[in-house]
Formats: sequence, C-alpha cells, structure tokens
Amino acid sequence: FALVSSRMAANVGEEEATVSLVDVLEEDEELENEASAVLGGSDSEKCSYPEGYVKRQALYACNTCTPKGGEPAGICLACSYKCHEGHDLFELYTKRNFRCDCGNDKFGEMECKLFADKEKVNSGNKYSHNFFGLYCTCDRPYPDPEDEVPDEMIQCIVCEDWFHGRHLGCVVPDCVELQEMICESCMNKTPFLWNYAAHIAGNVVQDNGTSACKRKHQEEAEGSSEEGLCSGCRLREMKASGRSRTLQGAVFWLSAWRTKLCTCSDCKVIYTDAGVSFLMDEMDTVLAYENKGKSTMQAEQAGGAEGRDPLMSALNNLNRVQQLEIIHEYNDMKTELKDYLQRFAAEGKVVTPEDIRHFFEQQQSRKRRRANAGQYYCS
Repeated sequence: FALVSSRMAANVGEEEATVSLVDVLEEDEELENEASAVLGGSDSEKCSYPEGYVKRQALYACNTCTPKGGEPAGICLACSYKCHEGHDLFELYTKRNFRCDCGNDKFGEMECKLFADKEKVNSGNKYSHNFFGLYCTCDRPYPDPEDEVPDEMIQCIVCEDWFHGRHLGCVVPDCVELQEMICESCMNKTPFLWNYAAHIAGNVVQDNGTSACKRKHQEEAEGSSEEGLCSGCRLREMKASGRSRTLQGAVFWLSAWRTKLCTCSDCKVIYTDAGVSFLMDEMDTVLAYENKGKSTMQAEQAGGAEGRDPLMSALNNLNRVQQLEIIHEYNDMKTELKDYLQRFAAEGKVVTPEDIRHFFEQQQSRKRRRANAGQYYCS
C-alpha cells in the first residue's frame, strides 16, 4: 500500500488525490496480469543467447548503451535485469526469432555478465525504429509527451511494429474475437493475404462490382500467387468465389484464422518466399506466448516455487511460533483494512494517500501497544 499511496500522489502532484482505490487496484491487477503473461514466458535469470534465435521472447533496447544514431540492438529479459540495471531501457514487448545482442560488438567494450562468449553480431536479427523507442507511421515515441490525443497502440503481427489506432487507416473494431492485426503496409507486401481477408477477417465486404482501382489491386494480389497453385488449393477456391473487400487499411483477423490458411505445398512456398511462414504456426501468436507465461506463473504459485518466493523463504526460516505470529498479524491486518476501506465505499468517498498513511500508522501504534503489554501468540 506504500505503492498505492505513492501512485496516488504521483497522479495528482501536490493536489488532493481524487483517484478511487478501486481504480488503482484494478490498474495494478491489469498491469500484474500483463507482466505475468509477457515476462512469465521468458527466463529472468539466464541470458537467452545460448538458445539461438528464440521463437518469441520479451525484449528490451538500451538507450544508454545503444542510443539513436548508432546501431540498433536488443537484449533479453535477464540481461535487462543483470547487465543494464539503472539504464534507460525501451520495453519492446515481444518479438520473434531474435537472439540477444547484449555485450556483442554493438555495445563497445561492455561485456554481458551472464554469457560473455557471443558472436560479434547476430545477422539473423531484424530491427526497426522500435529499438530506438519510436513507433507507428508517425515515427514517434510512446508515450508521446507532445501527443494529447488518448489512443491505444496495436502491434502488427508481421512487422511487429506498434501503431496508433487512428493511424491504421481503418476503424479499430471493438471485438475481443479480433485478436491479431496486420498493417496495410504488410498486407501490400504479402498481397495474397487480401484474398484471405475477404473471407476470414473482420469487417468483410462483399463487392460484386469492383472499381477500376480496386480491380487493379485485386488483379495484382491474385497474379502474385495464382501461377502454379495446386488443384484443391483453399486459396484458389477463395479467389474463385468472387468475394472481395476494400484493399486498404489494416486488417483485423478473426480468432483462429491461421487454421483456415491453406497449407498445400504450393502455398507453403508462397509463405516462405514472402517471409511469413510463421503464419502457419498457431504457437507463434502473442496470445499463445502469453498463455505459456500465465501457465508458468500459475505452476510456480501452485507448488515447487516456494524457494523463489521471498515471503515463503522468510517464513521457512522462522520457527513455528514466529510463523503463527506472522500469519495472525497478516490476517488481522487484512480484516481491519477491509473494514476500513468499506467505510469509504459506503459513503462514496475516495481514498487519499493520507488515509492510507493514517491506517498504517494506526497499525503500527496498535502493534507497539501489544508489544509493550507483552502479548504474543503460541501454538
């Protein structure tokens, strides 16, 4: 609750706090779930370099070691903790097929503390302006101190850049079933995907009378992959149906859309030539990665992870009487805090940093009185 108090104070500066505790707790829970999903799928203790080009992992860029104007570089989760503590880091969320750069030639004389024996460069890595803290077609940082428009950022699953919703060239759908997005630029680089978009993406538009401009785009999309397609090809069948959509703007895809992609031998060649063979892999998705992270965290919490939990480690070092004292203290504090906060909820009041401080000051005062009276718990 010291965190809650400081966050409230930070939100309002010197003014009186007007943020409800419910809002703060909901935000904390959302951030915790996101962190568990993103970080749970990556190792926080070991550099990922020995694993090669990791299928998907949480990545960071160090603005302190590799600032804009130099060569872009990315570091794994463990190196962000052990080698770049206190540095100015850009959180890149997750990226696919990347090998940790920490300590290679891009970092000058600096060596990785976790795995120093690295090649000079990782030639298989792909970089973008994200590695310098810039995003979207507007090439701006996030959060942007000069942007007063509230807007969410959405990641393209192909180029893995992040885009403001208002810069996607389409209306962002309010539907949880539309889980993946491909930006317009990537759609145009892989034009055969427009054929799939007309059938298995969100906001599908049926159009029997296409305009000249639209026909031109559609002919280009079909011509790029028509030749050599095998009989029974799902992509060929979609083209033959005559169903189409506007070939502009980002495309949001329905849940499990990857399972509907044709995987005949000819289509596999098309995916490979376009550099998007990962689309055939359902486990490539960020959702699959996050689910893996959540499962890992839940497994650790369920058992076998007590040695890694600071609280459990501390309790294990205490005798039974001391353990019971801690447990009783915790349960008492939890009950009293709940009763204390319920009064605010009943009266429709917000909880200020001063209210939180007052509660814990009362807790400390009661604890001192109990200690002076010689009160203790025994088994």
